[in-house]
Amino acid sequence: MQQVISTEKIPIKLWLDDDMEEGALAQAKNLANLPFAFKWIAIMPDSHQGYGMPIGGVMATKGVIVPNAVGVDIGCGMCAVKTSLTETELDTDTLKKIMGEIRKVVPVGFKHQKEKQDESLMPLMSYQGVVDIGNTPDLDSGDSRFDSYPPDLKIVKEQYQSALKQIGTLGGGNHFIEIQKGSDGHIWIMIHSGSRNIGYQVAEYYNKLAIKLNERWHSSVPTAWELAFLPIGSKEAQDYLREMQYCVEFALANRKLMMDRVEDVMAEELKKYYKSLDEQVTFEPMINIAHNYASLENHFGENVWVHRKGATLAREGTIGIIPGSQGTKSYIVKGKGNQDSFMSCSHGAGRRMGRNQARKELVLADEVKVLEDKGIIHSIRGIKELDEAPGAYKDIDKVMSNQADLVDILVELSPLGVIKG
Repeated sequence: MQQVISTEKIPIKLWLDDDMEEGALAQAKNLANLPFAFKWIAIMPDSHQGYGMPIGGVMATKGVIVPNAVGVDIGCGMCAVKTSLTETELDTDTLKKIMGEIRKVVPVGFKHQKEKQDESLMPLMSYQGVVDIGNTPDLDSGDSRFDSYPPDLKIVKEQYQSALKQIGTLGGGNHFIEIQKGSDGHIWIMIHSGSRNIGYQVAEYYNKLAIKLNERWHSSVPTAWELAFLPIGSKEAQDYLREMQYCVEFALANRKLMMDRVEDVMAEELKKYYKSLDEQVTFEPMINIAHNYASLENHFGENVWVHRKGATLAREGTIGIIPGSQGTKSYIVKGKGNQDSFMSCSHGAGRRMGRNQARKELVLADEVKVLEDKGIIHSIRGIKELDEAPGAYKDIDKVMSNQADLVDILVELSPLGVIKG
């Protein structure tokens, strides 16, 4: 921990060694003055301004849930798989073929699947992680998904059919698929993606509902803070938690399907190089970690709702993933369980420039040269892609140094090929 700000109702603990950007700091101060915020606000080293709450922020609350403190891409997160391949077994031509084939089976950007995917790929509704206030209905134990939905899952029901064409798709922005080489000598696959439109719709609906209710209640939380809340015992909060949980599970299912298809592509492209089935490439179990969600956890002897918005769980022994940019290292880490951060760590390098600022200020030729000098097959084709150039992001080495008390580094991963949305 580098800094503590003690000017507000509760402290703000920052894992930063430089000044926080003005807008993000103002948001952190708003959080620290909420009547229901617990102990302190934790700000991770990748923090930057978001909507209502800084990205890279962690807030524990008592008795309420704040939809905007989870964000619009509910359940967004990372997954990674270690392969049996070594760097010497993957030449540039083969890597390019693999990346080309991945683009054929994983829609990116605004593209969806041409056909609805099999319903068995979709998550069942689960109440795991949702506080039980005595009115949680029992679910049908069968495999019928819609029949077992409670009638109050309004947005999930509305978006379900569309989601059947969105599962297994990457999305845009900072979402990516990377083929990487690890400090352990192995080739890794890493994917960053979220809950697509279903998560966005759930977030938008319940944030607007919270705003409307807060106005009706004459809440002391200023509307301008964009931190409208729902009391945890209310039907509205319980509805949000159930739909949020579904989105978290959908985001995981989305990443899992993409990973399965990337593994299939890699196995198919590489099998021509092996003499027998015994020599085929193999894949270790997938590591998964989400960074936009809220969960009921016990901290300092009390049950509180921990909101992680662009932050990941770093409980002692938890294996996590912290990506850099498409031109820098990413990391497989193990949590240390630091209580001061509510057992959390950063979710990435964090932006140092907004998207429009990056397009205006970064030099295309310079950013491309950085990537090509490293031999990275990248996704920057023109000025419009500069918002995802390495120069738009913070120094990942500094970010990792600033959270040395939160996580241990297990494996360093360097990008070989990058697919962006």
